[in-house]
Amino acid sequence: MKDKPVILIVDDQPQDIELLEAHLVPQGYEIVKAASGEEALEKLSSNQIELILLDVLMPPGMDGFEVTRRIRRDTAHRLIPIILITALQETEDRVKGIEAGCDDFLSKPLDKMELFARVRSLLQVKAYNDLMNDYQIELEAMVTSRTEELRHALEDLQQEITERKLLEDLLKESEVRYRRLFETASDGVLLLEKREGNIFLANPATTKLLGYSEDEITGKVLKDVGFPDDFDTIQEILQKLEKDGIVNFEDTPLKKKNGQCVDTDIYMVDKAILIQCNIRDVTERKRAEDEKEKLQAQLHQAQKMESVGRLAGGVAHDFNNMLGVILGHTEFALEKAKENHDLHADLKEIQSAARRSADLTKQLLAFARKQIIAPKMLDLNDIVESILNMLRRLIGEDINLSWNPGKGVCPVKMDPSQVDQILANLCVNARDAIEGVGKLTIETGMKTFDQEYCADHAGFIPGDFVVLAVSDDGCGMDKMTLNHLFEPFFTTKDVGKGTGLGLATVYGIVKQNNGFINVYSEPDQGTTVRIYLPRCVAADEIPAVIHPHKPDPTGNETVLLVEDEPAILRMTRMMLERMGYSVIPAGTPAEAIDLAKTHADKIHLLMTDVVMPEMNGRDLAKHLTALYPDIKLLFMSGYTTNVIAHQGVLDKKVAFIQKPFSMKDLAEKVREVLDKASSIR
Repeated sequence: MKDKPVILIVDDQPQDIELLEAHLVPQGYEIVKAASGEEALEKLSSNQIELILLDVLMPPGMDGFEVTRRIRRDTAHRLIPIILITALQETEDRVKGIEAGCDDFLSKPLDKMELFARVRSLLQVKAYNDLMNDYQIELEAMVTSRTEELRHALEDLQQEITERKLLEDLLKESEVRYRRLFETASDGVLLLEKREGNIFLANPATTKLLGYSEDEITGKVLKDVGFPDDFDTIQEILQKLEKDGIVNFEDTPLKKKNGQCVDTDIYMVDKAILIQCNIRDVTERKRAEDEKEKLQAQLHQAQKMESVGRLAGGVAHDFNNMLGVILGHTEFALEKAKENHDLHADLKEIQSAARRSADLTKQLLAFARKQIIAPKMLDLNDIVESILNMLRRLIGEDINLSWNPGKGVCPVKMDPSQVDQILANLCVNARDAIEGVGKLTIETGMKTFDQEYCADHAGFIPGDFVVLAVSDDGCGMDKMTLNHLFEPFFTTKDVGKGTGLGLATVYGIVKQNNGFINVYSEPDQGTTVRIYLPRCVAADEIPAVIHPHKPDPTGNETVLLVEDEPAILRMTRMMLERMGYSVIPAGTPAEAIDLAKTHADKIHLLMTDVVMPEMNGRDLAKHLTALYPDIKLLFMSGYTTNVIAHQGVLDKKVAFIQKPFSMKDLAEKVREVLDKASSIR
């Protein structure tokens, strides 16, 4: 490779070429440009190209797929990495690119850091492959040279040196060089036998990635060391290699020896007598991409809610003005049309409808955060207690309302009527979700979030908050419903039984008071809505003493972590591993039981979600205590402890941590459970 790697940029749009050139030249790359597929093939023949950035759509003439196919048919340029740049996002377009022979994709608009990473990665792969090709050429030349030497030696010196002996010496010499490359490669490398696909050799990067020793890998087939069961057979791989030369498998999940999964990109090359299988760990890259998509979706939702709020506010103000005119003239008319007048009843109906419409505009204004309020310092416990009787009448006698006021709850600053409005809306929703006999729980408390916690939990705000939680044991909600929960006019109720403004109103009130909401719900398991309101600091309040920061407690025990929500499983595993614990993650109770049965060493702690599709956490704990009698138990749930205990899933005395939890909360709770006597069964 030259001191400056040469990159061929192929695009019919000059501005796109200039943008790529502006990104890559400062990074130490030399650029060759082509405006069409035909020009690209000409430039390829006259320049020593190391990598190709190729636009897919280039009318008129050859598109990027056709250019890729022609390059791959040319043996002189077949191994040059090709990155297709496209705005196309359909799966079939990416499949078409892979079938044509491209190595990677970049989506428009380009992310500069992603561009650098992918270019650098593919150039490293090409350098490695070029080195192997050069080595193969050198090997063939050396064999030819030594064979000629052998012939002359036999003729001139009549020495009895066999060709076999010379070839053995050559192989020993070459083995030293190849072994050096093999042992130091950063990617995992496996050498596979062609007949059965057995693993002939594994480099240290592979054993580190998968967690198996070299002896445990050697002689096995791919699916025995964590590859998917439906992974291509050796015969299918050989067919693809014969056709394309290189076979790629993107985003392939591999299961490590300890049960953890790792995302990888895999590519295979035919090395004459063996197949070389390279494995690259892309877990961090994939996690970053998932997080980016998640943040974009949250931004889109926030923008949509903000736009709807502005619209709702404007409509509500105009509508209020018209309703004022209607109500005013109706009152004038009623003064003239007394009770015995023919129009009196009709005018009363008009007045009643206008007043109901005015109530709807108040809800719209609350959602838009434009209602007129008179905030004051409130004791939330006092406010809730003052309206409990009203709430009990609202939900009916079949539903038991439990009130659990927290101790030491700080005051909040907001309009008292807004608290009434929040509780009324949440209790009505809970009543409709229960549809019969059930329980509704109202709780208060305090919660503090730091910057580190909020960085990992979208929607949360750092600071001290007063918590108002309303829980029910009703029908619960699925994920699709939760995604639309606070949108105006969204309702799951029958026509005529709801406006869809109740929760939108709650959302607007909470946002107007600089708070936020967290909802936890699963089908048939009930719902918990937590509202976080900023604590109000009185003018004469003495600042709290700032204690020196204490590091979070750590440990080195083994934790079996069971959670059916992948995002929470991944986040909690990362937290525990940062504290020093060895984590065995499981997405289902059945998987947890299988992992526990096959785990060779001791498992010190079972940390499990309470509510899961297959079986609840309590039943899972019974299975595992039979395998590990001394195992400690820690249960977690988005529902409150009171709701969980009421449903009969857990005893109130068991170790429990409520979602969402911070890393500090988790560290202290895990250490507390591990350091005390055996958990209650």
